Amino acid sequence: PAQPTPQPTGLPMTWIKTIPFADATGRLRQLYERVTGPGDNVDNIMLAHSLRPHSMEGHMHLYKYVLHHSGNTVDKWFLETIGVYVSLLNDCAYCVDHHFQGLSRLLADPPRAAAIRAALEIDRPTAAFEAGLAAALAYAGKLTRTPAAMIEADVADLRDHGYDDGAILEINQVTAYFNYANRTVLGLGVTIDGDILGLSPNQSNDPDDWGHS
Repeated sequence: PAQPTPQPTGLPMTWIKTIPFADATGRLRQLYERVTGPGDNVDNIMLAHSLRPHSMEGHMHLYKYVLHHSGNTVDKWFLETIGVYVSLLNDCAYCVDHHFQGLSRLLADPPRAAAIRAALEIDRPTAAFEAGLAAALAYAGKLTRTPAAMIEADVADLRDHGYDDGAILEINQVTAYFNYANRTVLGLGVTIDGDILGLSPNQSNDPDDWGHS
């Protein structure tokens, strides 16, 4: 069957060609319909996968299961905080802007959210968090900056701050996911142009619901 014509290069959303929602057919159209937000909006990070729908599907499975799943025990607002911190360390403004909005919405405390962002922007998590949360951010920071320098004591420190091994796995996976997402964005020149900031697949009790709201 005839394939849709990708958008020409030069559009501000990414450095590679993308297929807009209106032109999508087949499997790509099905995936777009699963990830849309209001007005058939598809986040640009997902549009960046449009020439290889199977990689979009893999990305969404990872994103949904790591960050938006009812099986997690770490508070979702804090998982979003880890994402913002990792994205700041990687200078990924796209993910910072998106996930700070998500963090702010979940926290529902604008002054607290602003204080968190200010502390993370100067790389001083201890200025906004008690010891346990700051320890999780220290782990995420080290894993982002110097992954080969990680040692077993880094995990033991999280246990000492009250995290069980399942929660440590969640912290690890969210950190790893955002490093992946940041490199997807930075390597393809993805911008926020046309995006609606802060949308996410919030139906955590249904891992197959990818709709953004």
